[in-house]
Amino acid sequence: MSRILVTGGAGYIGSHTCIALQNAGHEVVVVDNLCNSDSLVIDRIGQITGQCPKLYQLDLCDKMSLQRIFEEYLFDAVIHFAGLKAVNESISQPLRYYRNNVDASMALLEVMGDFHVYNLVFSSSANVYGAPEDLPVKESSPRHATNPYGRTKQVIEDILTDLHASDRRWNITLLRYFNPVGAHESGLLGEDPKGEPNNLMPFISRVALGRMTSLNVYGGDYPTLDGTGVRDFVHVMDLAEGHVSSLKRMGSSSGLSVYNLGTGNGHSVLEMIAAYERASKRTIPFNLVARREGDVAASYADPSLAQVELGWKAKRDLQKMCVDEWRWQSSQSSISDQF
Repeated sequence: MSRILVTGGAGYIGSHTCIALQNAGHEVVVVDNLCNSDSLVIDRIGQITGQCPKLYQLDLCDKMSLQRIFEEYLFDAVIHFAGLKAVNESISQPLRYYRNNVDASMALLEVMGDFHVYNLVFSSSANVYGAPEDLPVKESSPRHATNPYGRTKQVIEDILTDLHASDRRWNITLLRYFNPVGAHESGLLGEDPKGEPNNLMPFISRVALGRMTSLNVYGGDYPTLDGTGVRDFVHVMDLAEGHVSSLKRMGSSSGLSVYNLGTGNGHSVLEMIAAYERASKRTIPFNLVARREGDVAASYADPSLAQVELGWKAKRDLQKMCVDEWRWQSSQSSISDQF
């Protein structure tokens, strides 16, 4: 593999994957509509790697514009991140999520087929599992997504499965992420959501920086060691490197493959808070409040298949995740304080 199209490459996981791809010697072209990201991210990638990927600002639903990019470049593979991803927002705006996530994926697949580009890595989610029946979660575990966001991922997985069954030229890898956190160790790149965050760590960071007085912890009565929810937090750079491993395997074998990308370890919300306090050397006040509807007590991966078949294993621990996140957040705070 040499030239890779990365959809949503200016987003959180996509941008870190661009770094990993370029460090591995791949040429990267990014397509992103910048609805939840910024073109500045591309400059940051250039600062870190010495090479800015080419950015095309467009919506994947704009099939004609996408075709022009495929006419300009001969791609070896596509990594497809682009999509809306806020669970609560998907519940209130389901049609927007189906239109953006499913229709855009359909347009991308049609253009790929037209230009005979059959290698695809799809950014899926552990959200497709819903409330796990057994732990750890295996790739063979039942899928029963409980919200529109998760169902869009499940629908796209089904489309890709049917596509591969109809045409064996397609070489498709589905990567189901657990809970991405952290930032690049340079402090130049991390999660920077527009508007209110949807994940735990950005909220913890805002409290540490003094932008919020306290953190709401939803549910303190789960059947876990400390009563708070348990999740499989995985460093974003470990996830990024998982995509490079997927492309490497794609070059030597074909088919439809599914992998969990997680650490295989569950950490509670209180454990995350304590680790962040150590990293930031600041106290994180929190309030235990009622559970949120739809939240589960615990979810963590069995990542053994990825280790065996991709040669990939998460290697950054919870403390490293928090140290890198704090470096990113505090550096951003220092920059904003100057203006």
